Amino acid sequence: MSKYYIGLDGGSTYIKAAIIRGNEVIDAQVCSTGIANNDAAKKLVDDMLSKAGIDKKDVGYIMATGYSRKILDLANEDISEITAHAYGVRITAPEGYKPGMIIDIGGQDCKIIYLDSNYAVKNFAMNDKCAAGTGKFLEVMADMLETSIEEVGQISLESREPCDINSTCVIFAQSEIISLVARKFDRKDIIAGMHLSMVKRIIKMMRKTDKDGDILMTGGGALNVGIHKMFEDELMHDVFVAKYAQFNGAIGAALLASEHEKAEE
Repeated sequence: MSKYYIGLDGGSTYIKAAIIRGNEVIDAQVCSTGIANNDAAKKLVDDMLSKAGIDKKDVGYIMATGYSRKILDLANEDISEITAHAYGVRITAPEGYKPGMIIDIGGQDCKIIYLDSNYAVKNFAMNDKCAAGTGKFLEVMADMLETSIEEVGQISLESREPCDINSTCVIFAQSEIISLVARKFDRKDIIAGMHLSMVKRIIKMMRKTDKDGDILMTGGGALNVGIHKMFEDELMHDVFVAKYAQFNGAIGAALLASEHEKAEE
């Protein structure tokens, strides 16, 4: 059996890749897709293999997931995002921790995935029709407030009185924020209000009957300390952040790649 397996998570804007051996993540990287998904994916994988000193012949199987999974020619097979994320937590969840719910906040969508005690998917909900509740929402709002997506989480923690932002549509939320700025509200309170509005929208996606077990955050949104804290405050529940949070889907795809080869032996 070959030693290494690769998972590709192809988004509309970025491609993430992970190389694993057993349950060890050898490397995980991200790059912009540009206008040529396949070329970007090939260069990313080649660079990662070169950096790790891995010969291509030692890669057993490549599994793709994500928005553009069907067009990534480098992959041997593809799998749904929901399945990939469910598998990824076997590596990315903190040691001794078995999540019953995954909150995955990506750049273009948000997913709530419910797992049983064996990590099988029980149910899921997805918001992929509107940017509200996604990383794109925060990116647009951060630009309006002359800050960056990397800084907004920490700034939100400084707020003691988050602004009330009611709109669930990005366009209308922009109008609300323009109004708040014009009325001289503090930027940190506006940013905290953005985070709170986003978190409440995601919580509304959750199915009450499936809210059992511990909660794990994945995706780029999990790296935002403001979102993380607001989930804990609103849910009144510990919420853990996955290791390699942004790469959970790619890692899950790599795990599935390794299982595929075992099944064929």
